[in-house]
This record gives sequence, C-alpha cells and structure tokens, in this order.
Amino acid sequence: MAVAKVFVVLILCFAIVYYVDAGPRRRPVAGPDIYKGKNVAKDSLSPGEKVVNVMSFGAKPDGKFDCTQAFMDGWRAACKSNVQARLLIPQGRFLVSSMFFAGPCLTPEPITIQVVGTVVATTDISEYENGEWLMFEDIAGIKLIGGGTFDGQGKSAWEFHQDCESDPTNTCVRSPSSLYFNKVTNGVIQNIKSVDPKGFHIFVTNSANIRLRLLKLSAPATSPNTDGLHISHSTNVKISKSSVETGDDCVSMIQAVSNVTINRLKCGPGHGISIGSLGKYPDEQEVNGVRVKSCTLTGTTNGLRFKAWPDKYPGAASDISFTDITMENVKNPIIIDQEYQCSPNCKKKPSLVKIKDVAYTNISGTTTSQIAVDMRCSKQFPCQNIKLQNIDLKLGPTPVGSRCANIKPIYVGIQRPPACP
Repeated sequence: MAVAKVFVVLILCFAIVYYVDAGPRRRPVAGPDIYKGKNVAKDSLSPGEKVVNVMSFGAKPDGKFDCTQAFMDGWRAACKSNVQARLLIPQGRFLVSSMFFAGPCLTPEPITIQVVGTVVATTDISEYENGEWLMFEDIAGIKLIGGGTFDGQGKSAWEFHQDCESDPTNTCVRSPSSLYFNKVTNGVIQNIKSVDPKGFHIFVTNSANIRLRLLKLSAPATSPNTDGLHISHSTNVKISKSSVETGDDCVSMIQAVSNVTINRLKCGPGHGISIGSLGKYPDEQEVNGVRVKSCTLTGTTNGLRFKAWPDKYPGAASDISFTDITMENVKNPIIIDQEYQCSPNCKKKPSLVKIKDVAYTNISGTTTSQIAVDMRCSKQFPCQNIKLQNIDLKLGPTPVGSRCANIKPIYVGIQRPPACP
C-alpha cells in the first residue's frame, strides 16, 4: 500500500501538464501519408541498414536485469544514425521501467523497432512518474514490428487503480498505458502482442497516419481500465486484422478524432467499440469520419456504443458508420447512452453533445439483453439522422425490444427487434 501512495503522489505532480485527454487542443494536420499504396506487411533490411541490438548496450534477456538504460542507449544510437537503422530486441525477456523513445530521428527513412522477444514492465508503480510505460514521441516515420510481446505485468497494479471511467472530474489519474504514441506521424504498429497492461494496451494521441495491424491484445475480463486501443486528438488511423480480449473497451475514441477505419476486428471479452465518453471536458473537438466494418464482438458488455455525459460540456460526433457487424452473446448490441453514469431515472440536466449522421447496416447475431437496441439521446439536442438498416438480433426464443428517447430513427429493411413506436 505504501508503494501505491508513492505512485499516486508522483503521478499527481505531473497530472495537470501531462493528462492527455483534457482540452483544449486540436487534432494534428495529417500531412502526406508515406505508406499509402505500399505493402506495409513486408519487412526486409534496406541496403546498408544498421542493426542496433540492445544486448550490445548491456541488456540481458533474463527478465530480471533492469535493461532500461541499455534500451535508451540503443534507441539513441539508432535514432540519431545518419544511415538507415533499426533497434532490435532479440529473443528473451527484457525488464524495462518507464522510458521514452523520443525523436526526431535522423535516419533517412522511417526508423524500425523490431521486437522479437518479450519486453517486460517493472512492477514497482512508483517508477512510472511520467504516467505511461513506453512512450513514443515526436517521431515522423516509425515501424514497430517483429511478432514480439509487451508484458505490462498489470496484475500487481490493478488493485490500486482509480476508476477514471466513472469519474466525472478531470483529476483522475489513470494507470500507465503500455504503449503510448504522442505526436507520431506515419507510424506502423504491426504484428505485436500486448498482455496484462497496467492501464491501456495502446494509446494514440496527437498523431496522424497511423496503421495498427495484426495486433493481439489480451488481459482478463476483470482487469480495470485496460482499453485495447484508445484514440484521441488524432486523424487518419487505420485498425485492421486484430484481436482484443480485455477488461474495458476494445476500441475507444474520444474528442478530436477523425478519419478512423476499423476493419476485421475481433473483440471480446471487453466493453465493445465505443465513441466517448463525450462532453467530459471543456472545448471538446468533434469525433467524425469513423468507419467500422466486418467486425465480430463476442461476449462483450456493449457492442457499438456512444456514451456522453449529462450536465457537463458540449461535444459532437457525426459521420459514423457500422457495417457488417456480427454479435455473439453481446449484452447491449446497439446503444446510445447520453445519460452516462446517470441512468436509470437520470435527473441531471441533459447532455450537450450532438450526435448525428450515424448508420447501422447489417448488424446481426445474438444478445443477452431483452433491450437489443437502446438509444437514449439528449432532450436538449436529440440525435439526428440515425439510420438502422437490416438489424437482426436474437435472444434465443425470447423476444427482444427497442428503447428510444429523443430520437426518430430511420428504418430500412429487416428490423429485429421491432422499430421503436
């Protein structure tokens, strides 16, 4: 418990300047997408590319020796190289505490971090005074690849977590994310695994042109605040061919997120795919241009969810589509909740978040709830242009229903459950 108190004190010292979700800020300008039209799945050494092995700087693959300094020295050697270079983490288990992979880098092409072995987080949470575990910042062009694993060893920290999800204030201190990308452009995070993070598996913020592919993120269903992919203040983010099993949202998108594509994601257990919570911070920027398609959700608490705080700040979400989604025993398959953390019988002032231009198309499968479509919008700003086309959700032999408030949905094709009156 003494360690936990030290952790909280240290983190609070940084919370005001470092808390990355709080506004006001703007999403970055994307700039040219250097990977557009290229096959990012292939990796090969460039002619003359230098391989920088962390073991050359004193790292030991025994899972006990503190390799933090060796990793930092290896990163500096690779990042500041005038010829093309990559940082190699070979086979073995490498223990590392909180550290920065900071740019800008001098390599002529995007720098590569090739993780073959397992990078293991230290368990003493007082060491995480920067708020995250492995931080990638100010990098224009990076590939994080290799098939290796990031082990957050989160079990020792989960009992001390603060429930930032249900905290309506801006002062809650999250547990450290495993991989944190801030001010990164043109990034490929591919074919890696994350297990048991202390907080989020992967956090992307202030970034643009990011591809997240072939990821396998896993943590127990009971692990708190372990979002799989959390995105804020970012644009042009593509998530594909990945699986997330965790204790919170598989994917969460909050303010100032635009042009996001989620394709062929397997989610569950977890809390589903969420936009929000919205309206929590002053001067929030809109979430727009999100495309979710060909995904499967299994045993999740929620399916496709919007969540917005009542009695707080303005916000917005628009131009969102969910297409060809399969639900397997999902509790709340389709849910718009603008009474977040206030229902049932919410008596607070209505949400100031505006939700419009949302399409649900070809949503099918099974649910564990008698209310399969639950859309509770703001009395002050009713949801606008919400379209449901070919919805087919079943609860065994038991009929399922819909609930609507402050919304007039547009219905096309099959409607199971039946449309709201």
